Amino acid sequence: MNFGKWIIVAFVCFALYIAVLVTVCVRQDVNLVSKDYYRDELKYQQKLDQINNANHLDHLPTLLIENGQVKISFGENQHVQNGKLKIERPSNEKLDRSFSLSPNQSTQEFKIKNWMPGLYRASVSWTMNDKEYYFEKQIIL
Repeated sequence: MNFGKWIIVAFVCFALYIAVLVTVCVRQDVNLVSKDYYRDELKYQQKLDQINNANHLDHLPTLLIENGQVKISFGENQHVQNGKLKIERPSNEKLDRSFSLSPNQSTQEFKIKNWMPGLYRASVSWTMNDKEYYFEKQIIL
């Protein structure tokens, strides 16, 4: 019996399997939550401090979604100096939206076009009385 040709056939089949596996893996689209994921991770302690500041407030902001609009209300905390509302779709970054908050308004509304059903993450970061705050909420449509 000649095992030499079967060893070569097995080696060629293994090489083809690896080539197909590498090709499939390279063509996969890898979506990170953020383009600057690693840089954002280094700033995580700052974000934890902002979350801690928000947790010490008497009233957290409320987020409501009605009729294609996002309504954010700060309640009694009307001294918002500046801020940002980000609505992100983890599965599709093309559906992400970002809005700037107007200063000294307790309730603000933002219109959003083309809502797709699914999971969204709404995050609000704002400055009030020279302190930074952060609040996050998951939304399912």
